[in-house]
Amino acid sequence: MSTKIWSAARAGLLVASASAMVGCATNVKLKVLEPAQIDRAAQTKQIAVSPFEQDTVGLAGKIEATLAKQKLDGQYYFTTVSRNEVDQLLKEQRFQYSGVVDEAKLVEAGELLGAQAFVTGEVTSASARDDRHYEERMQCADKKCNEFRVYKVLCEIRTISMGANIKMIDVAKGDIIHADTYMKSRRWKHCRDDSRSLPSKSAGLELLASEVATDFVYKLTPHYTHMTVSLLEDPDIDYTAEQKKTLSLAIEYIEAGRLDKAERLLGTLLDSTGNRSYVAAYDLGVVKEAQGDLVEAKRLYHLADDLQLEPVDEINEAVMRIDHVMANREKALSQISQ
Repeated sequence: MSTKIWSAARAGLLVASASAMVGCATNVKLKVLEPAQIDRAAQTKQIAVSPFEQDTVGLAGKIEATLAKQKLDGQYYFTTVSRNEVDQLLKEQRFQYSGVVDEAKLVEAGELLGAQAFVTGEVTSASARDDRHYEERMQCADKKCNEFRVYKVLCEIRTISMGANIKMIDVAKGDIIHADTYMKSRRWKHCRDDSRSLPSKSAGLELLASEVATDFVYKLTPHYTHMTVSLLEDPDIDYTAEQKKTLSLAIEYIEAGRLDKAERLLGTLLDSTGNRSYVAAYDLGVVKEAQGDLVEAKRLYHLADDLQLEPVDEINEAVMRIDHVMANREKALSQISQ
């Protein structure tokens, strides 16, 4: 038995070591600007949120709050009309009857409020269900645990669900910019012998409403995502000792977050090879992409592509990626400028 345990432990060490060796390549995290999924919605910056039908979960308020705090490059993306102002206008103009706003009146209300779009909707369901069952447990029946005792404990699973329909209406045109249906559900489990507690129905619904608000607003807004790419660290041609040192130093500076220093070193390295090293060209391209200079990054990736004699995964991925990244940024910037 002891031999088997020792062998298994040793095997685990070998696997861990191999994984560490595989993962030793230096990676660079790229910040990529993505356009909003709903192009027309992203061009609509002044938004009002009307009361939702059957809104027992406060969904309208959460959508308004999420819109109001949405930022891009440190700047607020949307201008939202306060709920108090919306409610006051609806009351004064008698647009609201029995808690429901006639969509035909939203266009008129939006014009009075100076909004480009109105977000409206309804909560279609909000429920909680508890299911109970027993689970078996084992504990030692004696001090040496030679025998075990089986017993049962009561467990409870709480399932909380909510659904909603949400629309974004263009004030100027009176048509629907975007509409979506959401169904959210979560499960929590608690047994008598654990320290976990079940959330109340209201707490669970509040969490789900926040998720719906986040999902809805996410589709309307340009945003940043992150991707990780690997550098090339082994010379592809005969480097001199000085060139090897330059490559090594450049990678160290990249690891330290000093892209400015790495850029100069890799530029010097590429020049010193007569623009014949795809490693230098590719790594410099990664630095340029990380700095946001996508045009220069594309030029360097294509130079590396021309220099590779056999397929290099990192280079092929970069060549295919850069056009997509550039197109997305151009579309996002167009949305932002509207």
